[in-house]
Amino acid sequence: MAIREVREMGDDILTKPCKPVPKMTLRTRILIHDMLDTMYEKAGVGLAAPQVGILKQIIVIDIGDGEGPLVLINPEVIEASGSQTGEEACISVPGKYGIVTRPNYVRVRACNEDMEEVEIEGEELLARALCHEIDHLSGKLYVYKTEDGLHDAAPEEDE
Repeated sequence: MAIREVREMGDDILTKPCKPVPKMTLRTRILIHDMLDTMYEKAGVGLAAPQVGILKQIIVIDIGDGEGPLVLINPEVIEASGSQTGEEACISVPGKYGIVTRPNYVRVRACNEDMEEVEIEGEELLARALCHEIDHLSGKLYVYKTEDGLHDAAPEEDE
């Protein structure tokens, strides 16, 4: 597959709502696999289709818990509870992070890669990642939810 160019804050495509995916096509399947390759290449926890310039309701997530990547098509949060406040970053806003409050638990209804309806429950990091990526599909970046603005991320140290 291929690594796609990641759109960065300031690119208008990141502020536009995405269209639902009516059916799985070869082109959509290739996009999903490219999104996974791009997410792993950029060391991200998740990636939404508009971040690679495609206005479709598709997200991929891998929080590194060994459960493998999630591929969610047309996702919607159907239940949310609790709250958590913590650092959040985005590969479309490189070198920055902010403090954001999100639900601590969410239940999401979506289709999987075979267009079968699934429900995913997530707590803590997974809940945060689901909300973050689903926000992208409505043209919302986390930077508008930060409690104290954006901060520069610490530079990575050479080991």
